[in-house]
Amino acid sequence: MRSVAGPTDHVVVVGAGLSGLACALHLLGAGRRVTVVERDAGPGGRAGRVRLGGYEVDTGPTVLTMPHLADEAFAAVGDSLARRVELVALHPAYRARFADGTSLDVHTGAEAMEEEVRRFAGPAEAAGYRRLRHWLTELYGAQMQRFIDANFDSPVQLLHPDLARLAALGGFGRLDRQIGRFLSDARLRRVFSFQALYAGVAPARALAAYAVIAYMDTVAGVWYPKGGMHAVPRAMADAAADAGAGFRWSAEVSALERSAGRVRAVRLASGERIACDAVVLSCELSTAHQLLGGAPRRPVRLSHSPSAVILHAGGDRTWSDLAHHTLSFGTAWKRTFEELTRSGTLMSDPSLLITRPTTHDPALAPPGRHLHYVLAPCPNTTVGPSAESWRSLGPRYRDSLVAELERRGLDGFAASVEEEMLVTPLDWAAQGHAAGSPFSVSHRFAQTGPFRPRNLVRGWDNVVLAGCGTTPGVGVPTVLISGKLAAARITGGRGRSAAPPSVRSSSTSPRAGSA
Repeated sequence: MRSVAGPTDHVVVVGAGLSGLACALHLLGAGRRVTVVERDAGPGGRAGRVRLGGYEVDTGPTVLTMPHLADEAFAAVGDSLARRVELVALHPAYRARFADGTSLDVHTGAEAMEEEVRRFAGPAEAAGYRRLRHWLTELYGAQMQRFIDANFDSPVQLLHPDLARLAALGGFGRLDRQIGRFLSDARLRRVFSFQALYAGVAPARALAAYAVIAYMDTVAGVWYPKGGMHAVPRAMADAAADAGAGFRWSAEVSALERSAGRVRAVRLASGERIACDAVVLSCELSTAHQLLGGAPRRPVRLSHSPSAVILHAGGDRTWSDLAHHTLSFGTAWKRTFEELTRSGTLMSDPSLLITRPTTHDPALAPPGRHLHYVLAPCPNTTVGPSAESWRSLGPRYRDSLVAELERRGLDGFAASVEEEMLVTPLDWAAQGHAAGSPFSVSHRFAQTGPFRPRNLVRGWDNVVLAGCGTTPGVGVPTVLISGKLAAARITGGRGRSAAPPSVRSSSTSPRAGSA
């Protein structure tokens, strides 16, 4: 593995999101002095927090999987995630509600889920689920350490026995067809393939290897951090500060001072100059390219994942059939992905993620009140409506979204709302997210693994990238790994990710309870 040559005693990390904080902790654990520069007033990045009246609102991800990856970062400085954050295992991980009125609780315990599938779709599908679970676990095992938790210097590194193992498992087939080998019920197939949207690819075109995301969601387990997802980066920043990291809050990097191929200092918009031996850019990829004076040449222009409209709503009522996370599927499926990724139109029959964090954390809302987070995928601004058009489109879409929620059983939703915040591609673009998408560069084959923008920057001897735009990709688990991989480029280290408990003992998970 190539690593930064020369002195690396003092490292400046630009960005205090999950990847930057993970990188900082791993660097501190390796004996480096670290300064973290963040343009916002506090940590989190995409996993931020806003106060909405009396409500505490997570502005980014709401689903936490693979928490052992966060714990690795804490462990680097002799700390632990459990010491800093209380995690609640979610049972069910999700509740799936379908247009035909049926619903399915998605458990991560093998026996509980098999029983639920049997109730929902019969014994043949239950047996298919058991085989699917085994396949997902094998797929994860074939990919994690070789293709996800790995720094690539060349595509030649793909030539390894694990590649043959992945091919033998069908990882290079199409996701929907591989899921269909195990499950014939169309509703169940959606539950195990909707995750392709996280990668920015429709299930019909996504590689089956992306089912590893379904493994994380439906086998490894889903957790909720008390205090909200923002509690994780907040705790990471506290641990880094306790381990000696310096922080510059509300500080924007304006330039990198370069000499003989190396960055010698980071300059802030305030005029402050921070001398350093190496730099990690964990900011948005397009922002990193601006600081570097341009993006590296690629044969094909980078494409970005679909975006999302999010409605944060605090109100005086909730609905008992909502779990902590509820997937509300429309009738349409293939057409939905066509609209999101190709035609660039809003979903005509939307599939939605509804999160109710006050299910397990009522302190996020005033007494007797409830907080709901409704995520509706939408096209990014490259293939769909422009960012500016969302200025007028947003309020109209909000009203249609609320009407759809009421049609799907959340009667009285509109009247219940006391505080709300609507986030659209206009807002994502204003935050600097390319194509108005918070999900960064998509995971088409040509933008995956060694073909994704690399974390070592050609022509810059001591600059490393971290975050969802580089290796290994989008999602909370992968950006945590990204921070570790960036640190390894500087220290020359290579810590392996520990296998989550479900890999070591996937058939002995306890039976899940109710929402």
